[in-house]
Amino acid sequence: MTIKDLQPAVVWNNFYGLTRCPRPSKHEEIVRKHILDWAAVKGIEAFADETGNVIMRVPATPGFENRKGIILQGHMDMVPQKTGDTQHDFLKDPIETWVDGEWVKAKGTTLGADNGMGVAMAMSVLEDSSVKHGPIEVLVTYDEETGMTGAESLKPGVLNGDILLNLDSEDEDELCIGCAGGLDAIAEFRYRTLPAPAGYEPYTLTVKGLSGGHSGMDISLYRANANKVVVNALIPVMEKYGVKLSGINGGSLRNAIPFEAKADILVPEAKASAVLRAVKKYFKQVCLRYKESDPAMECSIEKAGGKPGKYIQDDIALNALKAISACPSNVIRMSQSMPGLTETSVNLAIVRSGNGKIVVSALLRSALDESKQELADRMRYIFEAAGAKIKFTGGYCGWVPKPDTPMISLLNELHTKLFGKPMNVLATHGGLECALLGGKYPNWEMVSIGPTILFPHSPDEKVSIPSVQKTWDFLKLILESVPEK
Repeated sequence: MTIKDLQPAVVWNNFYGLTRCPRPSKHEEIVRKHILDWAAVKGIEAFADETGNVIMRVPATPGFENRKGIILQGHMDMVPQKTGDTQHDFLKDPIETWVDGEWVKAKGTTLGADNGMGVAMAMSVLEDSSVKHGPIEVLVTYDEETGMTGAESLKPGVLNGDILLNLDSEDEDELCIGCAGGLDAIAEFRYRTLPAPAGYEPYTLTVKGLSGGHSGMDISLYRANANKVVVNALIPVMEKYGVKLSGINGGSLRNAIPFEAKADILVPEAKASAVLRAVKKYFKQVCLRYKESDPAMECSIEKAGGKPGKYIQDDIALNALKAISACPSNVIRMSQSMPGLTETSVNLAIVRSGNGKIVVSALLRSALDESKQELADRMRYIFEAAGAKIKFTGGYCGWVPKPDTPMISLLNELHTKLFGKPMNVLATHGGLECALLGGKYPNWEMVSIGPTILFPHSPDEKVSIPSVQKTWDFLKLILESVPEK
């Protein structure tokens, strides 16, 4: 069985078409063309705005002309993550999917159900003539995952609808009405390299197999951070045994918890046995500590081939590693007003060395702008004290919940009618484009729904097949029930 055999067929076929399109953030040319070509074949009005967002429109079905206009919204890009042993070029290769019981997964990569499934549902509404609805517009933004650039670039006055229905949530029973804001932090240490001293041998320290996940949705699961594991293994042996750092590389995306990292090091041959014992002892302890959240964690230290190369000057290397260790990368505070919701967090996402620089990238999130700024100051103090230069970019505000809007009442009523229970109304610690879009169109009512997707932003990402059917049925009922103007 393949995803093209699943129901509802119109949704899965459109999702399949998206999986054929390489679409990592900032490389959306192929998927944008696919959507526009698809619309042309279906006879649907469609165009790309001056920045690259795709907008599509269909008129109301007969008898529904006086209903409020709906904007269905999702983003065309996906997070490009793969396991270390997977051969995949996200700029060229399609996503290979497979059906595992009641779930659809990808083979060694992220699936792209975030947010390909939402886009597929919006396309299916436009295509399926049996769906009853008022005037429909579809907004498919670009570069959501690395900065919400498409939402930020959208011009006021382009869209005509009254209600934004975002399709980027990830639990079939949840109705999202708010989200956290975000801020990127980038710290940079500059260093010189020195030739390896006599009596040193090259080793590679590797951490892989961690669960990783979405830095907003999964940060409260307290999973291990591969960058932190590597750094905390290195600092003691560098201080005690004179181990030297040649290079470090961990994480790949600002909004994904890093699940792999490695460091190239130089070990004094006379102390190699002691270094190996110390590192392996730490690895054993850290695997035990995270055995529930990261059961597949693999940690190793192995002798590398070839001659020892250059190393990063000791003072800069240690200062950088200590700052990384000291920098928080977890939940900072839980919400007091919405139990169970993360209010403020930081994900220490990427560590890279090369070309005379160690660069550390982190994503800060908070529902409160004041808390986000306080966390930024805290990080600045840590990294500046260690000798780094730090800058903050890409800041965006949160989406403030409005719990008493008519659409929330309507969706709860319809969900109860269809499934026998109301929705779980909440805000999310993830970032949604509603936060930016609402600033361009302040009169919109905004809500967010979606099928159940687990472990987005990681190679374990999967989408529930029954949930797709339920969400599709719910979406059709919502569109049929939108009130008149």
